[in-house]
Formats: sequence, structure tokens, C-alpha cells
Amino acid sequence: MNDEWKITPADPGSADALAVLRRYFTDIAGRYYGRQATAAEIDAAITDEPSGNLVPPTGRFLLGHLGGVALGCVGVRVLSPDITELTRMFVNPAARGHSGGNILLAAAEDAARSLGARTMRLDTRSDLVEARGLYAKHGYVEIPAYSAGPYAQHWFEKHLR
Repeated sequence: MNDEWKITPADPGSADALAVLRRYFTDIAGRYYGRQATAAEIDAAITDEPSGNLVPPTGRFLLGHLGGVALGCVGVRVLSPDITELTRMFVNPAARGHSGGNILLAAAEDAARSLGARTMRLDTRSDLVEARGLYAKHGYVEIPAYSAGPYAQHWFEKHLR
């Protein structure tokens, strides 16, 4: 597999984006339930957590391609004129270990800056240990809750330079 990632903006409703988002929801729902998520549970998650606002001017959605195949994604949502939120951070398990998380996170921070943000926030769950480690490695620090999402258990923030 070619280890060179290519990150491109995408419409979250495009075929490639929907395929990666479906894998994202399959992964996080399965971890949440402690078993393989059903198609109905994945459909419900996609409906309950829409990605349609991850387009200009309210956000950005980026796809990560490795070896020409869309295997990762990340979204940036505008919360206020100078604060954005990281969301939909995902690297397909088959592509993990090829720096995709680092590259997608850097691209998301660049997208946040292009939207005028000085701060990036995110929330995540306790069981997503790898994600929390990635964020800490890149300078994100835990903060008090800024949102009340049903799956939010940890909140992070980073001041962008």
C-alpha cells in the first residue's frame, strides 16, 4: 500500500464520503454497543448525527485517500466566529499505522484556520482511547464540557497558531 495520503475537500453527501462515513459509524457504534452494530443502528446514527453542515460556510469535510482509495475523513464545524469543532475523525482500520490520523488532524486544523478559527474543540467518548491519545499528542487539552451530546464524555481544546 502506498503510504502517501492525499487529503481533499469533499461534499459529505458524495458517494465516497458516504461510504467512509458509513464505515465511521459502523466502527464507533460497534465500539459503543460492544458488538457489531446492525445496519438499522448505523442508519439511525447517520440520521441522528447528520453531516450536512460540514460545508462552507458552516464547516468543511475532508476525505483522506491512501493508495487512491478513500480510507479516512474528518469534519470541521463552525461553533462561533473564532471557534470550530473537530468531528467525524476516522481512519479505516485497514489503513491505521500509516499516519492518517496525524495528517487528517493537521488538515482539519488548517481548514479551521481558513474558516477564521483561533480555537478547535472536540468531544469524544471514554472508549475511544486511541483518539484521546492522538489529540493529547497534538496539543489538545481536556476542558470542562462545552456541549451536552449524549455520547460526549471528554472535551478537548487546542489554540491554533
